[in-house]
Amino acid sequence: MMSSTSAPAPLAPSAAVPRPPPWRAAARRATERPIGYWLKHLDRLIEAAAERTFAEEKLTRRHWQTMNVLREFPQDAVGLTRAIRPFWGPGAITLDEVTGELARRGWLTQDDAGRYTLTLAGQAGHAAVETKVHDIRSAFLTGLTEHDYHATMHVLSR
Repeated sequence: MMSSTSAPAPLAPSAAVPRPPPWRAAARRATERPIGYWLKHLDRLIEAAAERTFAEEKLTRRHWQTMNVLREFPQDAVGLTRAIRPFWGPGAITLDEVTGELARRGWLTQDDAGRYTLTLAGQAGHAAVETKVHDIRSAFLTGLTEHDYHATMHVLSR
């Protein structure tokens, strides 16, 4: 004799539990990573973009940082070293190599007191590179509101 009760029918595909959108899983994975991961990741992206841009000008990021400091006011070797030390890592081009290259281009001069200063050609070179650096910064800020940017800077600066 057959039983009048039978096993429930399997769920039809249309009745299956909906899957969350792929971006939700990616967002969850992003927040599971520590902040140090994201800081290093962002630094690598910025460094790579900057290096590509500076390579087009046959410069390094260290040349740029040196020109940026000297754009403000002349510096002797000690002051210049102090100003750019936070950005100088092991194996980086030396200050003598940077200042030598900028001097060969006619972008840098040194006065009798030993202070480095940008020449008019150096100021023009800095301005040209600065435009490209602003483009990099703009690309990294795409999708961020001004509020998001300022809130992030506030948190990171504490």
